Amino acid sequence: MYPEYKKVKACAAEANKLLSTSQTMEDIFVLSTKRNEKRLAVTYIDNQGKLKKYKYALFRKHAFEIASILSNFMIQMPKNVPLVLKAANGPHWGEIFWAILMCGYKPLLIDAKTSKEGTENLIKQAKAVAIITDDNYNYEVPKFSLRDILEEKHSYDFAPNWENEVIFCSSGTTGDAKLMVYNGENMCNQIFAALDFAETSKDLLYPKSMGPLKVLAMIPFHHIFGFIATFLWYFYYGANFVFVRNLAPSEIQSISQRCKVTHVFSVPLFWDSVAQGLERKKALETPARQQLIDKCIGYNTGKISKEEAGPYMVVQKKIQSGLLGTKVKYCISGGGYLDSKTQTVINGIGYPLYNGYGMTEIGITSVELSPVVEIRLKGSIGIPLHGVSYKIKPSSPKNPNSGELFVKSKITHIREIIGGVEKEVTLDPEGYFATGDIAEVDATNRYYLKGRIKDVIINADGENIFPDELEIYFKKLPHVLQVCVLGVDQKGSKNQRVVCAVEVENSISEEDLEALKAEMKRVGANDLPKGTKITEFYFARKKLPVANNMKVKRFMVKKAIETKSEDYISFDYKKEGKSKKNFDAATIEKVVEPMRSIFSKILILPKFKVEDDAHWVDDLGGDSMSYVELITTIQDEFDVVIPEDLYGKLTCINDFVEEVVKLQGKK
Repeated sequence: MYPEYKKVKACAAEANKLLSTSQTMEDIFVLSTKRNEKRLAVTYIDNQGKLKKYKYALFRKHAFEIASILSNFMIQMPKNVPLVLKAANGPHWGEIFWAILMCGYKPLLIDAKTSKEGTENLIKQAKAVAIITDDNYNYEVPKFSLRDILEEKHSYDFAPNWENEVIFCSSGTTGDAKLMVYNGENMCNQIFAALDFAETSKDLLYPKSMGPLKVLAMIPFHHIFGFIATFLWYFYYGANFVFVRNLAPSEIQSISQRCKVTHVFSVPLFWDSVAQGLERKKALETPARQQLIDKCIGYNTGKISKEEAGPYMVVQKKIQSGLLGTKVKYCISGGGYLDSKTQTVINGIGYPLYNGYGMTEIGITSVELSPVVEIRLKGSIGIPLHGVSYKIKPSSPKNPNSGELFVKSKITHIREIIGGVEKEVTLDPEGYFATGDIAEVDATNRYYLKGRIKDVIINADGENIFPDELEIYFKKLPHVLQVCVLGVDQKGSKNQRVVCAVEVENSISEEDLEALKAEMKRVGANDLPKGTKITEFYFARKKLPVANNMKVKRFMVKKAIETKSEDYISFDYKKEGKSKKNFDAATIEKVVEPMRSIFSKILILPKFKVEDDAHWVDDLGGDSMSYVELITTIQDEFDVVIPEDLYGKLTCINDFVEEVVKLQGKK
């Protein structure tokens, strides 16, 4: 038992105060803001670069003022119905969220980046009466700007009329929406789930007397992970939320360092990028410096002794000073599969990285809490939290400890809205919810995720292949930004082709691109687990579709590849020349590829990303200055003079090829 155990235990036990309330959203707000009123609630950098802070007492006042304004805006509208909050994380997000509830509306939390069509679909299917957002679209329901609300004069005549439900969007920005409804009792039970944190961890949750607790408010609050793990838990326990102005790596690092952040929760994509960035920087160091970094990682991951590590703390402090700062005490990865190499690197530089688990339907139900690094590095999602039960439905009698994960708790959502129709939650006879995730459990009751049932690939031998486990072999390769391994259906067969699609850096050279293709083919044929091979590789011409900045939408990539979308180009792809107007294909082809090389060089893009009909500005990101360079280069390369009246009218490879061929034909 660690020395601070009693203090941490008493802190976690504060959740018991909710037991004597009605366990509503109002109770959470009132109790949280009153008991923490003298503590710092929000820290952010304003538009002038100045550090701004305010306490929970002012947070409560702001929420009340915003509610009074919103109440006046919506005075003629029915109560106890959904109201959409479409906003990125920001210093006033929490105040607006609580104000919506205070006015008697159910907040429907959606991604600030949702398209106009997707937003309209969610509004329609949820039957929302209004939307709060700063986007540039108009909707069929009243729209209120966050800026307008914050600048409007408030009224102290307002009397709260609390709603008790919150709605999260699991899917459905197109087609049938899938919305999950939670109430105050669910959320109180989610807070109760922290009661056992103290048993193993002194750093996840602790009282003010043990030091500041500053949470980086980076994970979107509209998502269940960000809302619960970052916002709800730490709002109740009075943490200081530190907001970033954007998600650029330099901004995250700058704010984390400047504000001395202690807790950083994010998704595997973020932690992968941190680990990969460190590995690339390390490769540029001298051999002696690389050895020092390796010793630091070796010591922090239990591989070597303190004596063998030498001055590891000096190395660790320097590395951390260039990343998220030296005050970070606790990190969690959630929302997807965490690469073991990433776990090793992040833990190795002294940032304790733990793995967690949750879903939009069930909340957050487990986190690996062990302070023992060797246990963390196994990749466990931990033991079920307080009040949560897990069970596994075996997929094979040969392995009763592996199969679909089922979860039972009072956190599980109370209703769902699918396609605009409200439905009861589907549970098994024992009250367990089927997650659709495949998991394994070990002798210590720790659980390990293998992947989603719907993503499992069945190979020719009938064996299950888990894409998440294969993707890690390719993520670590140079110039790779995103990876998606998936199974593509084959006609006349129950088995699937194992396909890998990758998104690469725009600045990759043709030489490096060819080297990457060769290395990926080698890895796909030789390095993967026994019985597993990648049969096809594709480059993504555009960014791979990602849900909530968390994980690639495999179903979208699968559909695109199966329908032979031009957004994905095979490694072995060879473009056939096509005749244009009165020119034969052979003549055209002599100009097309040199033209593509010119576009590629000026735009600093791989050639495969420069499609024949891609617009210079709209699709490829060119500008007027680079367009002048383009014209000059084309004229020098093909010994032609392009008429000035065509400047700006020729916008893609096709346009320039036809004009060059025509001009050459006149000579």
